[in-house]
Amino acid sequence: MEIRQVNDPAAWDTQVLALGGHPLQSAAWGDLKARFGWQCVRLATRDGAAAAQMLVRPLAGLAVAYVPRGPMSSGTSEVDEALIAAIQRHARRRRAAFVRLEPEVRDGSQEAERLDALLRSKKFRPSMQTVQPRASLVLDLSPTEDQLLAAFSKGHRADIRRAERDGVTVRVGGVDDAELLYSLLQATQQRKSFAIHSAAYFRVLLETFGKAARLLIAEHAGAAVGAAIAIAWGGHGIYLVAGSNAQGLKQRAGHLLQWHAIRWARDQGAHTYDLWGIPDARARLEIDSAATDDERARYEEEAGADPLDGVYRFKKGWASSAVRTVPAYDRVYFAPAYWLWQRRRGTSG
Repeated sequence: MEIRQVNDPAAWDTQVLALGGHPLQSAAWGDLKARFGWQCVRLATRDGAAAAQMLVRPLAGLAVAYVPRGPMSSGTSEVDEALIAAIQRHARRRRAAFVRLEPEVRDGSQEAERLDALLRSKKFRPSMQTVQPRASLVLDLSPTEDQLLAAFSKGHRADIRRAERDGVTVRVGGVDDAELLYSLLQATQQRKSFAIHSAAYFRVLLETFGKAARLLIAEHAGAAVGAAIAIAWGGHGIYLVAGSNAQGLKQRAGHLLQWHAIRWARDQGAHTYDLWGIPDARARLEIDSAATDDERARYEEEAGADPLDGVYRFKKGWASSAVRTVPAYDRVYFAPAYWLWQRRRGTSG
């Protein structure tokens, strides 16, 4: 089975779209990461039945190799084995201490079982942690706008109306507004501790994704009070990041921004809208109907200790449903560098 390296971004996107791939497997995402220290390697079978965009970054004289929301499998063992072998070959060629795969495959599905068996046979092992959120809330965008709005929580609908009544407006921003977005993210970071990318990162993101990304800015009395970036690509909508200052929080700017982003993603042809990350325990609470009382109590305790739990109720109010992907799978070649990378990320899995 011949595996080729794809260097034409347009040709790559055609293959990813045909496979129903995620925006993190798009050429734009690879180009974004290439501007910030990663090397992008795009591999595909000659017939396009399976593909993977791998990101490689130096680490302690070696390298990290990582496939976000991939590989995109064919469902045929022979084909997928060839792709996995090519991923490992290219990773080793670039002195990778390990390679991590984070497939966009729902946990508990038949594909998850098949993929688990295949990866374990190739000496990959599940990791306790992921780079991208394993659990999230996803909104179905097939209903009409009126139906979507009616399904939101009563509080969310009231907050959207309140923001509009109080004079909050939303405009479309551009790359020159990246600093403004960053300042609003910093204001949010002061209330809730989380890592944020630089203004330069968001500028490049808007440049690389073009019309597939939208920066929305909420304003009140002529001043910016909130901002958000959403992506709509290949049928996937993603609520990527948002921030607001104290005035925006008071005026419920985040609710109005979200409603504008949802409608924009739907207009762009997105079928689903991913609210991008909730505590894994929250997803298990919603999905695992067979959980015992003790298990549910443990999930509640775990969720309460997760930094993402602070925004869970905000995200849940958009009538979204919990989803959970399979774990990350790591193939380790040099254990000391692997554990160094894990410590730098503050993980233990």
